[in-house]
Amino acid sequence: MNNWSTCPAVERDPLKVSGAWLFRGTRVPVTALFENLEDGAQLAEFVEWFPGVSLQQARAVLEHAALSLEAA
Repeated sequence: MNNWSTCPAVERDPLKVSGAWLFRGTRVPVTALFENLEDGAQLAEFVEWFPGVSLQQARAVLEHAALSLEAA
């Protein structure tokens, strides 16, 4: 399981979006990134569609996920 608490690009607040992991400073769930990529979206499209999310945040989330897979 991925420990998102160590990723600085995300945050979790039980009062926001039912406590889901969100891109820091937004209400955009981290899962939205993976769902959009699975559906064929490009990273640049994702940050365009979700203006509160920066390209750096999206890349940090992908890097964090990749590192967690390497450690597994």
